[in-house]
Amino acid sequence: MTEIRTPRLLLRRWHDDDLAPMADINADPQVMRWVGDGAVRDLEQTAEDIERWEEEWDDEGFGLFAVELLGSGELIGFTGLTVPEFLPEARSEVSICWRLGSQFWGQGYASEAAQATLEFALTDRGLDRVISISRLGDDASENVIRKLGMEPERETAHPEYGHALSVHAIDLTEYQA
Repeated sequence: MTEIRTPRLLLRRWHDDDLAPMADINADPQVMRWVGDGAVRDLEQTAEDIERWEEEWDDEGFGLFAVELLGSGELIGFTGLTVPEFLPEARSEVSICWRLGSQFWGQGYASEAAQATLEFALTDRGLDRVISISRLGDDASENVIRKLGMEPERETAHPEYGHALSVHAIDLTEYQA
């Protein structure tokens, strides 16, 4: 089983008891504001999401990690790697992404988990390039992206919802520099 420990976090595969806390995170309009069309997701949709994330692990050898606090074992959200199927121009890429419950914002958890995931992508999984896609105006995500050392590459529009997206990238040589 793939696990990553950071000073404060455990990044791991999904467990059955992760469904309810992840559904609570997905039901928060503040959390979902920058995701897709901004709609919240219910328990059934979250169960489908987790099933799809686990299938990506099986199919690709990477996926979205459940992120828990080491001290308490509390699930705080996810971070990980995914093929951004929603964006046709990036379907041959691997994207790093994250979503944490709003009560865990502003404490450096997203950056800590994302940094560990980026290292996993480039050193353990042998990827030579990783992108990140954020919605323009999502300053918190942009801040995490900058901390990862990713550089802006292009702007595009969400093919379904039309809002502006920013694509950042980093490759193995930039990461090692």
